Amino acid sequence: MLIALLFWLSVLFVWYAYVGYPLLLWCLGTVRRQVVRKGLIQPSVTFIITAYNEEKRIREKIENTLTQDYPKDRLDIVIASDCSTDRTDPIVQSFQPSGIRLVRLPHKGGKEAAQKFAVESTSSDILVFSDVATMLPPNGISTILKNFADPSVGCVSSVDCFIDQDGRVSGEGAYVQYEMWLRRLETTVNSLVGLSGSFFAARREVCLDWASDLQSDFNTLLNSVKKGLRGVSDEESVGYYKNLADERKEYERKVRTVVRGISVFMRSLALLNPFKYHLFAWQLISHKLCRWMVPFALILAFVTNGLLALNPGWYRTLFWGQAAFYGLAVLYLWSQRLPKVAMLRLPSFFVMVNLSILDAWFRYLRGDRILSWDPSKR
Repeated sequence: MLIALLFWLSVLFVWYAYVGYPLLLWCLGTVRRQVVRKGLIQPSVTFIITAYNEEKRIREKIENTLTQDYPKDRLDIVIASDCSTDRTDPIVQSFQPSGIRLVRLPHKGGKEAAQKFAVESTSSDILVFSDVATMLPPNGISTILKNFADPSVGCVSSVDCFIDQDGRVSGEGAYVQYEMWLRRLETTVNSLVGLSGSFFAARREVCLDWASDLQSDFNTLLNSVKKGLRGVSDEESVGYYKNLADERKEYERKVRTVVRGISVFMRSLALLNPFKYHLFAWQLISHKLCRWMVPFALILAFVTNGLLALNPGWYRTLFWGQAAFYGLAVLYLWSQRLPKVAMLRLPSFFVMVNLSILDAWFRYLRGDRILSWDPSKR
């Protein structure tokens, strides 16, 4: 029966996107292991922090950066201000005696435009990027640089350490843990498909073709692959950041992230050629495109299950199970009275993520590209 076939194909698609792909990576990892040959190196480094109206947090970020144990004569610290209109720039300038350098866009151009402006002002071998909200341990820079002793590595991603305002692990905390596990598998088998935008590093040659209108973390990874290099995740490089002060704004943040990611993907379709990019082409489709198509598969599964449930049988039980899952998730998203426990938060987070992806597709198809930015308040 066609409806039953469509139902099971849609279920299988969702299963592959979240379970099947990492399972295949794990299997490949038993026979194919790409070890990162780390070493103690001290190349010239530029540490770039992008800021827009961050007067409340920029001082803490600069003070945290100044605790880095990397040789001062090999480290250039740059704050790239996206034409901030508050006291961000004067605060940064007050740290000039400590070696902090300010570069300011003449007009607001977006995060990537500010990063490009900063990149063009440097000549270092390695560029390290970080957000204002991300705090690093004193050995943060020296640790992430060890990966570049391996000539096959073009860029390195940190591990996200996510905490709530009260220090608890939330639904996103579990989701972030899943993503970090997936990155470990990808690093073992071949290459990452994305970097943590809050803290990552790249060779200078990877950053020369910097696009001011494309998501920098994703695009930097793809540029590395185009140059025959790979991206890796380093479990010893950790960036610490807090949950959003207003969790309801997380939805809009995810929509923006996916819209920007789709824009990068559509400009890099040549990487889907398996004859040239081999294993990475499969990874890019599985990790990015399949994940972005999950909302459509979920809708198809629900609709076809509803049609199958018109007749008595276990399809009806499955349908009411789906309805209960989505009902609980929506109720949790909009209610402040339900207990804050992971068993309830995870379904709601799953639904919120896929609603944001669906929303992102509609916005992308109508022409939205989202170049401007307003840093999330954490």
